[in-house]
Amino acid sequence: ETMPYKSIIYGGVQPGKVIIIQGVISPQAKRICFKLRYITGIALEYSLRFDENVVVCNTYDDGTWGKEEQCGCMPFKRGQPLQVTIFCTHQNFEVFSNGEKVHTYSHRYSNLENIDVLDIHDYSNAKMFCLPAY
Repeated sequence: ETMPYKSIIYGGVQPGKVIIIQGVISPQAKRICFKLRYITGIALEYSLRFDENVVVCNTYDDGTWGKEEQCGCMPFKRGQPLQVTIFCTHQNFEVFSNGEKVHTYSHRYSNLENIDVLDIHDYSNAKMFCLPAY
């Protein structure tokens, strides 16, 4: 798929929902953003900032961005394959990179069933799957 990429998450995000994003990072990538959206905001923006060598999470609600949370490391590399798995629990989103947990982000927006769109920007060859957890 070419970017930006947008997909509907049927049934919304609920505890137990797993979202898997795979692709190849462009060798020239500056930033890649994965956004879990609802009608008036963004419950989770997971932003890979290659230009700053950092991963940042945030929420956009009621017309305002919250306080950014930085991950401890940048587990992604330009020009390399990528797999991001976002697992939703009752309290947070758990984000995994290539099978390893890299971030836990507490829900700032609690109406999880209203989160029904995945947007990806500045990303190549993306495929998105929504799978139930086992």
